[in-house]
Amino acid sequence: MTDESTPESGPVGLDLIAPELLAPALRKLTLAAIGIGVGLGLLLALFVHWPVAVATGLVLGAPTALYAMAVQRRRITVSGTVIHARTWRGERHLDLATATAVEIVVHPGRISRILLRATAGPDTQSVPLAIYSDSGSGRELHILGLRKLADALAGCPLAAALAISGMLVQQLRAEARDAIAEERPLYRAVQLVRARDAAGPIVLADSDIADLAR
Repeated sequence: MTDESTPESGPVGLDLIAPELLAPALRKLTLAAIGIGVGLGLLLALFVHWPVAVATGLVLGAPTALYAMAVQRRRITVSGTVIHARTWRGERHLDLATATAVEIVVHPGRISRILLRATAGPDTQSVPLAIYSDSGSGRELHILGLRKLADALAGCPLAAALAISGMLVQQLRAEARDAIAEERPLYRAVQLVRARDAAGPIVLADSDIADLAR
């Protein structure tokens, strides 16, 4: 269980791992990738023409550096009923109050992911809710994020959104009392999909969500 110091009156982060915790490691990765690319480029320049050396250095160092910088920019927050997502391509906003579809999607595997997927018109936004390993360990969305997301879904007129809001409230209560994994709805949802031997992402049925909300 994790927590954040974000004020309740402002935007609340919905990242499973706060960007502030990842930033130092990502900065080191960026500098290391740039250093490796430059170093190899200079070394190769002793043996080949400099355009080839520069191109090789870019190929080896640039992808990792760009990926690290892109991850540093990512951020998902919720303010009221609006989800804000920032990536290297820009910012997107989706208002759950006007959503036309809301689903819970489970990606099963040795490391399983469960997320909320909301659609409003042509726009779709996913919010990670938890990630679990085979052993049951993992990371879940912090309590304040769960509560704000549950409140935002409660403002949506869709029956599915209200049901998912109820499921998140149960998860919130389980996290608050530090319940074991088997008593947490998000973990139970992953176990439910794993038991079906599904190979790809599975959208939970309304009946599944209703059971998990109890």
